[in-house]
Amino acid sequence: MTTPAGSGMGFGSVSWWGLSPALDLQAESPPVDPDSQADMVHSVPELDVLLLGSVDGRHLLRTLSRAKLWPRRRFNFFVLENNLEAVARHMLIFSLALEDPEKMGLQERSETFLEVWGNALLRPPVAAFVRAQADLLAHLVPEPDRLEEQLPWLSLRALKFRERDALEAVFRFWAGGEKGPEAFPMSCFWDSRLRHYLGSRYDARRGVSDWDLRMKLHDRGAQVIHTQEFRRWRDTGVAFELRDSSAYHVPNRTLASGRLLSYRGERVAARGYWGDIATGPFVAFGIEADDESLLRTSNGQPVKTAGEITQHNVTEMLHEVAAWGRARATLGNPEEQQHAKGSLEPATPAPTPESFTIHFLPLDSAQTLHHKSCYNGRFQLLYVACGMVHLLSPELGACVAPGGNLIVELARYLVDVRREQLQGFDTRVGELAQAAGFSPPAGARPSQTFARFCKSPELALGSTDPAVEPRTLPLEVLAQPLEARSPAPEDLTEPLQGGTPHSEPCQLPSAPPGSLSKVLALPQGALPPPNSESDSKTGV
Repeated sequence: MTTPAGSGMGFGSVSWWGLSPALDLQAESPPVDPDSQADMVHSVPELDVLLLGSVDGRHLLRTLSRAKLWPRRRFNFFVLENNLEAVARHMLIFSLALEDPEKMGLQERSETFLEVWGNALLRPPVAAFVRAQADLLAHLVPEPDRLEEQLPWLSLRALKFRERDALEAVFRFWAGGEKGPEAFPMSCFWDSRLRHYLGSRYDARRGVSDWDLRMKLHDRGAQVIHTQEFRRWRDTGVAFELRDSSAYHVPNRTLASGRLLSYRGERVAARGYWGDIATGPFVAFGIEADDESLLRTSNGQPVKTAGEITQHNVTEMLHEVAAWGRARATLGNPEEQQHAKGSLEPATPAPTPESFTIHFLPLDSAQTLHHKSCYNGRFQLLYVACGMVHLLSPELGACVAPGGNLIVELARYLVDVRREQLQGFDTRVGELAQAAGFSPPAGARPSQTFARFCKSPELALGSTDPAVEPRTLPLEVLAQPLEARSPAPEDLTEPLQGGTPHSEPCQLPSAPPGSLSKVLALPQGALPPPNSESDSKTGV
């Protein structure tokens, strides 16, 4: 059995890292009205952003790291994901980024970030950090008052009670309720996914890896990804090897998720790795850089690899983000506040402890947000990942303020998608955006990575352009998930054991069978065919 190009099976049904470079959301949002900033003593202008499927927090972190380049604003990030494991990773990544510098130095913090974010296997010290942080978060989630006191940047108030319970269960699994690597044999899961994906090409996987890299990723602008690092990630799941290869042997539990599979003739909840095994985590921070010297070539070859560029960019980003953590640490200490204030350059706006908040929204709320007056017409910027494009609708467009902007992530770096499919995807994105009340901005530079639109005030909720009729996308971007193709091999998954808190499935909402998610959900929403249960129904 071979997997033809265009099947999409390599991207799985859960996305763990971004498939596009990190954005500064302030640069993408409407500019601040100068009059609104005049003589403001007790408040600053606010930027409200709604993000669907941002997955790894890269856009939020980059926005915070570059905030000093812009007039001061207060950020309200509203994040909507399609699985609670992604929400948990957001919380873990931000708690790491805002860790006290006295407890964890910059280099250690950046290396820990890279391993947790992009590696299937961890070093023991990093795994110990994940367990400790997960244990802390597991105790904070059920206690809103303590959570707000210790993590003032985080708001879970919009989540449903059953979602909070499932989120706590995710953290308890990360904290090691089941001891030992056998509780989550990541290497076995990774190899089984790879065998199922490649089929008869498995023995030639090195040639397949080289073809996907050179003929697809390199041709689409990611030339800095080196053959050896891409091969290593395809074979082992380790993208960033910052130490000796033998140091990476502890499974990264933050990449675990639940799914309903056919197992010995029955539908059972199973925990496994259902993420990307085709593109890799190199695109988010590793193919662009503010320092042009990192992208320089010698004899036609890049002098830096994507891993080296990623480490440099993440280190610089966390260095800038640390200012937000220091601002919180000095809260309530007048001497430290005065010292911090005096050490800043006059032109640099200092972050304050209340300068940003991340609000997590219920998993099924994309089509109902406009019913609440607090969200209707509120957001200046809407970001939609390529795996959530099927949720772009007039109802969602109603949540964007007149003059607001829309950014849609395109499928440029999905190596399993043919070029003609990419063109069809781009066309369909334009049609959905137009139906939702957006139009391309005048004079905008064309981009193959992001599609940019601005709000058309004349289109009201419920009205559609007569030239745009609802229809199904006429291209097969994704095949059905693994269990829809054939029964899962017995070594592919391990059934969850009942009776333990982290093993109980949480009934989460799924997209209706007739929605565009069957063809547009590129990596997060690969849904089963009609009359079958959704993969997202397991909360752990």
